[in-house]
Amino acid sequence: MKAMIINKFGGTEVFEKSEVETPSLKPGHILVKVAATSVNTVDTMIRQMGKDLPLSPDPPAILGMDFAGTVEKVGEGTTKFSVGDEVYGCAGGLADLQGTLAEYMLADEKLVALKPKSLSMKEAAGIPLVGITAYEGLTRAAVHKGQKVLVHGGAGGVGHLAVQLAKYFGAEVFSTGGTDEQLNLIKDLGATPINFKNETVENYVEKYTNGTGFDVIFDSVGGANLINSFNAAALNAHIATTVSLVEIDLTTAHFKGLSLHVIFMLIPMLYNHKREVHGEILSELSKIIDSGNMKPYIDKKDFKLEEIGKAHDHLASATALGKIVVSI
Repeated sequence: MKAMIINKFGGTEVFEKSEVETPSLKPGHILVKVAATSVNTVDTMIRQMGKDLPLSPDPPAILGMDFAGTVEKVGEGTTKFSVGDEVYGCAGGLADLQGTLAEYMLADEKLVALKPKSLSMKEAAGIPLVGITAYEGLTRAAVHKGQKVLVHGGAGGVGHLAVQLAKYFGAEVFSTGGTDEQLNLIKDLGATPINFKNETVENYVEKYTNGTGFDVIFDSVGGANLINSFNAAALNAHIATTVSLVEIDLTTAHFKGLSLHVIFMLIPMLYNHKREVHGEILSELSKIIDSGNMKPYIDKKDFKLEEIGKAHDHLASATALGKIVVSI
């Protein structure tokens, strides 16, 4: 089968087009003919950092985690899917799991769900990693009707789905962005846009919460921005973040009694720990999407498999909106 492989870690030039063997079927797994995949920040981190990341595969490796495609074969003991089913998931591209930058991939059926009927393959490929992350963060923070939720980075891959899911859960949603394009997308998604370049945390907390702070903050920026989240939070508020690899002063979090939820959605793949939960979340997201309550925003630039390096560069440019998708 055709695939893009890396024999070493580094810049985007490390991707090489190659012919490799189609994966052999295993019990409890499905062989998927991949139609599309998407690019996530963790994909670029693996390519650049290599074995400095404990989750990186050994080269030669096929990267890529998200996919949408069609079930080609089913392994012994497989009960969820049949040949011909259109599916989506996040099931490879790290450790010893082959990724999605290939014509076919082997996926644990627990990590997969039926694709939303209302989405194209390209749209569905933009959902799994970011959709699971957004859903897990908001549900762990117990978002519910009547709350005010702040999403940092609401025009990004995770953020634009978190905005829609928070609305679906009944919250009034606000979100930060830094360009007119980002702020317009946030507004189109039904949230109140906040230009973090022009407005201080103190100003928008006063403006939108009368100074009391937000009940839940989903921080898809994380790192040093967590201080902004602490400052914007109400007493006993919940903060969910996807980026917590940082040394930070927790004094404000302590005196406000904040709950911090660190979302690392790769755990089920890495450790084979409760993988079925990801399949269940994806099934729930399919229902939410097909009911018209959520839709992925796909960046306008199109990429083919051989252009994966350009897709990585586009993500690194910080000019992409929503998800970057690669057609196989």
